[in-house]
Amino acid sequence: MNGPSAPPASATNLYINCAALLASLVTFWWLLRHGAALTPQAGIFLLGASYALPIIALEALWRKPLPQVGRGDARAAVAVPRVLVKLLGLGVTALLVVAVYRLFPEYRGAFYNRYYQALLDAAPWGAGMAIPYFFWMDRRSGGEQDGYWHLGQAALLQWRRVDHCSVGQHLLGWLVKLFFLPLMFIYFCDKLDYYRSYDFTQVFASFRTFYDFAFQALFYIDLLIAFVGYVCTFRATDSHIRSTEPTLLGWAVALVCYQPFWSFFSAQYIHYETSFNWGGWLGHYPALYAAWGSAILLLTGVYVWATLSFGIRFSNLTHRGILTNGAYRFCKHPAYVSKNLSWWMISMPFMVSGSIGESLRHCALLLLLNGIYLLRARTEERHLSQDADYRAYARYIEDHGLFRELGRRLPVLRFQPGRLFNVP
Repeated sequence: MNGPSAPPASATNLYINCAALLASLVTFWWLLRHGAALTPQAGIFLLGASYALPIIALEALWRKPLPQVGRGDARAAVAVPRVLVKLLGLGVTALLVVAVYRLFPEYRGAFYNRYYQALLDAAPWGAGMAIPYFFWMDRRSGGEQDGYWHLGQAALLQWRRVDHCSVGQHLLGWLVKLFFLPLMFIYFCDKLDYYRSYDFTQVFASFRTFYDFAFQALFYIDLLIAFVGYVCTFRATDSHIRSTEPTLLGWAVALVCYQPFWSFFSAQYIHYETSFNWGGWLGHYPALYAAWGSAILLLTGVYVWATLSFGIRFSNLTHRGILTNGAYRFCKHPAYVSKNLSWWMISMPFMVSGSIGESLRHCALLLLLNGIYLLRARTEERHLSQDADYRAYARYIEDHGLFRELGRRLPVLRFQPGRLFNVP
């Protein structure tokens, strides 16, 4: 073994994240019992805050001080004109977000109404907090000329001062938030609505009811963390976006897995589901049904465990710190591995319902979806390999990871910085 004997330090602490999740679950239980007067938007904000604030506080107290970041002079005093330019950049960013939501038909339907109402509710608070925050962060960063500053200079037509790479990365980071945040918010609202009317006395009535409850609960946790992650992109908490996926391929293989793109591609190209899922096949065999369902819950639990490792840093298509703890201690892509395995167990395309040829076709389509996730994994690795910590982590996993033997037998899957696959 030529790699490091231990992985680099993780950007997050799983114990802190678990403590925050417990705080949020207590808040969730209180909300179901006593929060009927709160609007759905207020309930979502309360749940998100009950998860994010403990992480922010505990990380500041026990892990490390707030970062001194930026390329400027750390001793520089706050310059009001510089901060005003950054605030102008923030305003331009907000206008661009509104323009996108107003322009594309996808965002003009009723599906996003609750999200827009939440934005309207949060806008006065966000605007009021932005001014002191930008002044404070300007001092902490030593007067860093960040993406907001460069976009503000572009708005002032000061082209010679504009770093186009900084502006591009700034806009790409906001494009990630613009796309994923409304989806996570609406899905999270739906999960909260589901539990507001749920009969908890039926959880242990049978394995079927327990499975349904546990499956939905695991994805409730996943959506909570995802929602908070897309909101909390703050440099002050070291949860900011270091860089955004720079390639079209990386964006394409990620976005195809989410709405509205997934509806089209799944129906027209990757429709692998059969007329039966695992419950249809195994419903008459209680012991096998329970064993198979438990395995699905275990895989889904690993998926959520991987999400929990992110804390407040969850995000697609971005680098917000290298994770080496939790499920990532054993595998570079635990969420993708567990999710793809669970799909085989849930849909069971290999079961013959019509003809062997039809079953093979469904299996091939699911393999195609697995291939898309393989490309997602490899484009993410290529992006993250710009960070020395990730390169050290990848080498550690190759020598100590759960699937190290598979990598040794299939060299094409071995990590190669800056490349999708390890080929000559």
